[in-house]
Amino acid sequence: HLEEAHVLFEGSPAGAAFVDFGLHAFHNAKQSLEAGYGPYYYLPKLESHEEAGLWAKAFAFSENYLGLPQASFKATVLIETLTAVFEMHEIIHALKDYCVGLNCGRWDYIFSYIKKLASFPGRVLPDRQHVGMDQPFLENYSKLLIQTCHARGIHAMGGMAAQIPIKNNAEANEKAFEKVRNDKEREAKNGHDGTWVAHPGLIKTALEIFTKHMQGEVNQIHSPKQRSISISAKQLLAQPSGPLTRAGFENNCEAALHYLAAWLHGNGCVPLFNLMEDMATAEIARAQLWQWRTHHTTLEDGDGAKISMSQELIQNQLNALLDAQKKPDAFSVAPMAMYQQAARLLDAITQAK
Repeated sequence: HLEEAHVLFEGSPAGAAFVDFGLHAFHNAKQSLEAGYGPYYYLPKLESHEEAGLWAKAFAFSENYLGLPQASFKATVLIETLTAVFEMHEIIHALKDYCVGLNCGRWDYIFSYIKKLASFPGRVLPDRQHVGMDQPFLENYSKLLIQTCHARGIHAMGGMAAQIPIKNNAEANEKAFEKVRNDKEREAKNGHDGTWVAHPGLIKTALEIFTKHMQGEVNQIHSPKQRSISISAKQLLAQPSGPLTRAGFENNCEAALHYLAAWLHGNGCVPLFNLMEDMATAEIARAQLWQWRTHHTTLEDGDGAKISMSQELIQNQLNALLDAQKKPDAFSVAPMAMYQQAARLLDAITQAK
């Protein structure tokens, strides 16, 4: 989905993912096999089995070009788009011997849900903090991924716990760890074979939980969990429930502004409000702002009143955040010029048709 402007193919910018893969494989594939492991990749953002088929061709070509044994390359596919969840069996088949697992890319999946269903007023999401894995559309996606993977004898990887350890605040730190424990308990009980955390300090917690539920096994591929479930398209598209509040609106503006400023300054992974945030955070926040404005969503004000979502409200909030950044003790992740540029960009994005 990204281009490499400095490498042309037939006169046009090459696909950046294939350029990165080609460079890495050329310089590392044979050496990694000789070292006892191999050229293993995560494939993000796929939307169809046709795209998976392109990667299978790239792997097969590279093995032949480099003189490697067949199926030397291995890939785990991130299921993080709404269309991909309907083609998981086909994606696995397209990659055949190369595919060792699928991964729940939950944050980008939420963004994809908003993006794909953007024009439907009945699919407006509530405040971002209320869109968790207990929402039916996310819970069903996770369980269907487990069922699909285990039916095909490959691994079902869980999603990212975004919490990070909080220094100098024992109570807040315990709450963060409790959220991680609850998240990983749910994944392990459902049948996932492994998971992600955002910080090395959380690895021990996740590992203890998965070790307990694995009961001495290295994975749960042969577990009966999720084997007999039947999940429909309607369940995968279920309308999320939850409040839409002024606090949620302000959080979206603030998170998107901080992240975009950091990104423009060259940092793509930023700790914000005790969470490790990446591009998916900004994508969800700005997409929600656009969605709420486009569908004239009514928000609950802090005083219990109703306020109509508008572009003016977004602009006023961004201006207030920029004014706050001028204070000497303001939390900052980038120079002021980056915040000003981020505000202009965010305003333009939320006004787009």
